[in-house]
Amino acid sequence: MAAVSVKCPFVWLLLWLCVRLSETKNTRVSVGDDILQPYAHGHGPSHSHRHVRDCQPVVDGNSTYESHPPSHHTGQPVAESMVFVSDKMVYGHITAVQDPLRTVSVLEPGGPGGCGMKQRASVEDTAEAAGCLYAQNAGFFSTSTGRCLGNVVSDGRLVQDSGGVQNAQFGIRKDGTLVFGYLSQEDVLDQSNPFVQLVSGVVWLLRKGEVYINQSLKAECDETQETGTFRTFVDVTSARTAVGHDAEGKLILFHIDGKTGERGMSLWEVAEYLKSYGVINAINLDGGGSSTYVTGGSLASYPSDLCVPDGRWRCARPVSTVLCVHRRRCQPANCNGHGDCVDGRCRCHRGWEGEECDSLVCQPPACGTHGVCTADGCVCDAGWRGKNCSQECLPGFYGDGCNQTCACYNGGSCDPVNGRCTCPSGFHGDTCEQACPLGSFGPSCAQECRCDDQCPCDPQTGSCNATLPGETNYTLHRAGHCLAKQMFTSWRRDEEAHREQNLLTEFSWLLITSTLASLLSASLLLHFVRACRGAAAAHFPERRDYSYVPLADINGAGSRAQARSGKSGFGADDSDSQDEIWSPSQSGRS
Repeated sequence: MAAVSVKCPFVWLLLWLCVRLSETKNTRVSVGDDILQPYAHGHGPSHSHRHVRDCQPVVDGNSTYESHPPSHHTGQPVAESMVFVSDKMVYGHITAVQDPLRTVSVLEPGGPGGCGMKQRASVEDTAEAAGCLYAQNAGFFSTSTGRCLGNVVSDGRLVQDSGGVQNAQFGIRKDGTLVFGYLSQEDVLDQSNPFVQLVSGVVWLLRKGEVYINQSLKAECDETQETGTFRTFVDVTSARTAVGHDAEGKLILFHIDGKTGERGMSLWEVAEYLKSYGVINAINLDGGGSSTYVTGGSLASYPSDLCVPDGRWRCARPVSTVLCVHRRRCQPANCNGHGDCVDGRCRCHRGWEGEECDSLVCQPPACGTHGVCTADGCVCDAGWRGKNCSQECLPGFYGDGCNQTCACYNGGSCDPVNGRCTCPSGFHGDTCEQACPLGSFGPSCAQECRCDDQCPCDPQTGSCNATLPGETNYTLHRAGHCLAKQMFTSWRRDEEAHREQNLLTEFSWLLITSTLASLLSASLLLHFVRACRGAAAAHFPERRDYSYVPLADINGAGSRAQARSGKSGFGADDSDSQDEIWSPSQSGRS
């Protein structure tokens, strides 16, 4: 038993070593020895898009690219792949893709973000992760840094912009249009019909069904690269990858195995082969050891790079971008949230239409000026109704959908938008529930009555001959009775207050009155006595008490007076002597 227990761990250790050795032998990577690059330093020509436009043939006008409508075939399969053998006994693949807008994508290496991380991945790994039916390598990359080169747009997302470098381009616009040729930076960034897929190649192979390589040599410059001059890049036999389209709008993917300088095709041969296959426009993609073709997630091509650590094998090189053929997808995948993607087509929800379910069935001006279009039709503004929002709310209703009931009394009208009441003459209040106060009339009770004696008027017309309602009369009667009683009470209170303010008693007033009466009686008696004396004097003149001076005496007295005045210097008028006054008593005695 001890021997058996010792042998068991030994057996397990041996098995583990065998497995690790097997894994080590099967872990092989590309050496990257078959390099085929068009430029020795950098990538792309240095001249402008205008230079390309000015140098192209006159027959092409000012357009530096060609556009073609895509195939919209909706049947199955989405693509058909064919293996061919060249005249030099080299295997290759031709893949015709239906409806490329929904079945073809440009993928970053390893998935989204691969270019930003300067990541490289094999076509197998990238295709498997994305569920590609068919896939082949696409754009160029830097062998030293792994950086993606040229323009890259992946599923509607601009990954990078080359800054207007003039190399041959392949792209698919939002409406499905296939584009091949030279693009300015403005073309790449145009948002009126933006690119949803875009990748850069080198050399425009076919233009409008004719070989276009010589023109491309002028447009993309004659620079040197790692395998020689730009012309050598075009002429050398090597593994190649290309993309184009036929007259029906099907996208054509081309791949051929090879090894630089030994087997494969030159770009001239690729162009002629594609032309014979009915391709209209085509550009060349990355080739040499990068040229790879995958079917169903498995490598279907014969790579030219040697493997390490075992050079007896050939390994697929980690590359940059990938052209992926997949099952139909909707553009965008969620149909803008207004539909369901069924077999690559958006099935729009109610109220939406368009290939992307991005347009409302209801379109302005269907709802006029009082509504907006929605997926459910017109949604009317408050106070409006009808299919096209052209009718106001019925009387008595207001608000959104005219589904709120007005609360206006006494014949008040309701605003159809906010429900605010407009009261008729004679009423006021939020709901017109109050009659005008006495003394006012008219709309909102804003006018004052103009009746005599401040009498109330008709609350609606302002007429002073109005007959007030019974309830109002009763109210006025009670108010008048109350007011009269209060006035009478006030008068009595004032009278009593005045009484309390008297300072003399009744006896005092009686004494004062008696005294005044006595004085009045005495005055009357005195006047009566004097009157009687006057009457007696009239009967006895000699007993008059007044002075009597005859005129003659007065004259004599005047003469004597003058004489005395001459002597004394005094006039007659200055004498006051009583001796000169005559009286009857004195006359008798004399």
